[in-house]
Amino acid sequence: MSVAPAIIGSSAESPQSNAIILEVSAGKLESKSGGNGDYKGFVAGVASGITKLTIGHPFDTIKVRLQTTQRSRFTGPIDCVLQTVRNEGVRGLYKGATPPLVGWMFMDSLMLGSLTVYRRLLHENVFTEGNMRTLLPLTLRPSEANLQRYSSQLPDLGHGIAGMMAGWTVSTIAAPVEHVKARLQVQYSADKSKRLYSGPIDCVKKILRAHGFTGLYHGLLSTLIFRSFFFFWWGSYSLLSSYFARHTTLSTPAINFWAGGLSAQVFWLTCYPSDVVKQRIMTDPLGPSPRPSSAAARFDDGERKYKRWRDAAGDIWRKEGWRGYWRGFVPCFARAFPANAMALVAFEGVVRSLP
Repeated sequence: MSVAPAIIGSSAESPQSNAIILEVSAGKLESKSGGNGDYKGFVAGVASGITKLTIGHPFDTIKVRLQTTQRSRFTGPIDCVLQTVRNEGVRGLYKGATPPLVGWMFMDSLMLGSLTVYRRLLHENVFTEGNMRTLLPLTLRPSEANLQRYSSQLPDLGHGIAGMMAGWTVSTIAAPVEHVKARLQVQYSADKSKRLYSGPIDCVKKILRAHGFTGLYHGLLSTLIFRSFFFFWWGSYSLLSSYFARHTTLSTPAINFWAGGLSAQVFWLTCYPSDVVKQRIMTDPLGPSPRPSSAAARFDDGERKYKRWRDAAGDIWRKEGWRGYWRGFVPCFARAFPANAMALVAFEGVVRSLP
């Protein structure tokens, strides 16, 4: 019997034999032999992270700059690209790339690895035929055919919940990585001597010296809120993979590509306002250091504007209205499909190649 990769939501078969713990049938997961293959999600996630950064970082730089600057600075995404390249060169588009290059390897490894684990645990312990029969009232209980299918398949809802849990898990790494990346991306001077931070290591050192780990994890709550929308990403990935497997003749990599790209766009359509709020918080000045040391006292990036998540969200609404929550959406949406489609193709390909 052929077995498809643990992470995929497709029913297309691949030429693996028996090492993987999950078999996919019409977009759902079938439990096989416990957690012996969970490591594959963590290993293959590294390839996903590298691919995502290579394709997506220039789009991300433009997105962050549009999200965090005054509207008068750039007329739109094309103007932002032209000004960045003109003033800082092509390297300006990859400004702040070092933290996510390292971070996304770990982030995608943790996210996709934990997603694999959470899917298996939910399938084995929550979305079981017995639980559905005993815990749900008759009015909410699935049909008899679907109840029987739960003995071998995780429903789309389970994929969504697993995605949300994976999002919360990866936030422990994502919060400081994205914090440092965002601060580097909004340094506009081409002259390094005029920048507050000379690079990612200098940024981390200055934040830790002045504000400790609390300062480094500035924006953790906004990161958790933002990544709660992974529910829609992985729920739609399962749904789309199932649809393509049932109604098309696409190969497994092609299903990975189209389902990965489209589900990423579903994710950004639902989560984008929360990402704008997150970026405003992460680029907000940390303020004077509360620490007494002379080195820390010299670090003062300005006066802090937002003490709470709702302060940033409210400030955007008061100054820009609903349009403020969608600033920078075009480059973000343009990035979502190619970066995530190729990242999932890379991920699934590595999973299929592992013993």
